[in-house]
Amino acid sequence: MALPLEWQETLVTAGGVKVCLRQAGKGRPLLILHHDTGSPARLPFYDSLAAHFDVLLPHHPGYGADYERPTWMRNVRDLAVLYRGILAGRGVQRPILVGLGFGGWIAAEMATMAPDDLDRLVLVGAMGIHPAEGYILDQAIVSHIDYARAAFHDQAAFDAVYGAEPSTDQLVDWDFCREMNFRIAWKPYMYSQTLPHLLGAVKAPALLVWGDDDKVVPLAAAERYKAALPNARLELVKACGHAIDMEKPAELVRLITTFADAR
Repeated sequence: MALPLEWQETLVTAGGVKVCLRQAGKGRPLLILHHDTGSPARLPFYDSLAAHFDVLLPHHPGYGADYERPTWMRNVRDLAVLYRGILAGRGVQRPILVGLGFGGWIAAEMATMAPDDLDRLVLVGAMGIHPAEGYILDQAIVSHIDYARAAFHDQAAFDAVYGAEPSTDQLVDWDFCREMNFRIAWKPYMYSQTLPHLLGAVKAPALLVWGDDDKVVPLAAAERYKAALPNARLELVKACGHAIDMEKPAELVRLITTFADAR
């Protein structure tokens, strides 16, 4: 019988704030960057990847009531620089970057900053680019619960993660997340006007993964990422929404591990 996976949690000071960093597994370094709705501390997706890689899982500062808020931060690129600094401070070289939704935008920004210091780039329903058709769902016009539910094709999968009636603590956490989103990703909303012009320098292979029922970030954004990145391919996950990591974790892990091992 396999022993339960042990995650080590540390507080790393960066940019004058303490960032919660969880780590587990062995092998090549893999950094996971979570959604704009925060993240549960443990998910099957995280544990499964830690069976293959040395997984680094930071919690974005300010994204939840328990996480220190960087009051100085004003754009997503600031957050990308923060994480670049954390990786450099820990001596992590040539990581695999896995960005989920909003975390995909951060990962893409990180990739443009040091194009040679990257093994693989995985963008899952990534924000950061304005879609040629449609729009990124505006969380300002829906409730916290409705925005989180919009990320799922199968609402039973949402219930399994958050409960049919999310707790008051969860609602408070989502409120903190929303405030940070408005602080650093509001104008323009959830995309960068410069990122598409900088992605051409990224030579590392890139995997774009989208749910075929993503109601948060249209597939048209994936097509723009694919056109901008020199070495990218796109995979669609059927009967799945924006939160592929929570809705179909096994399929996403399979895509990532196969992609990471390809030479």
